[in-house]
Amino acid sequence: MQALDFIATARLLAGPAGPGRPLETNLRRAVSTAYYGLFHCLAESCANMVVGGPGSNRNRAAWLQVYRGLQHGTARNRCLERNVIANFPDEIRDFAQTFADMQPLRNGADYDPDAEFSRKNVIQSINEAEDAILRFPNAPIADRRAFAVHVLMAARRN
Repeated sequence: MQALDFIATARLLAGPAGPGRPLETNLRRAVSTAYYGLFHCLAESCANMVVGGPGSNRNRAAWLQVYRGLQHGTARNRCLERNVIANFPDEIRDFAQTFADMQPLRNGADYDPDAEFSRKNVIQSINEAEDAILRFPNAPIADRRAFAVHVLMAARRN
């Protein structure tokens, strides 16, 4: 799964510009799919940073365990820890903010029958998710590794 493939699918679901409103279910799926682009981008980065990326001598089972170990709520809460996130470069700060902003939208799209979505707002969310995904790999590897640890593991405070 490629994060940007989720974005492409979200754009298809949101429909082409022009007259007529896309189906509400398509707008909801577009929001959810854009969020999952962010989520899978982060899960892949975490697995690559902790176990090893493509071409490394990585253990596939360990890589998959880290990939699958990313928890939605925990990751969002960690992305909202402003005092920690402030220490990361812009690419990671922006990714963390977009991830934290998109998760409640995804929850609304998937679980709230009263939630309403406009094509304009859905496209804006898709664009923000795409931008965050594209910029994230530009952060230094040491910062991406530290971010992976931050979103995956509970911090022990004295």
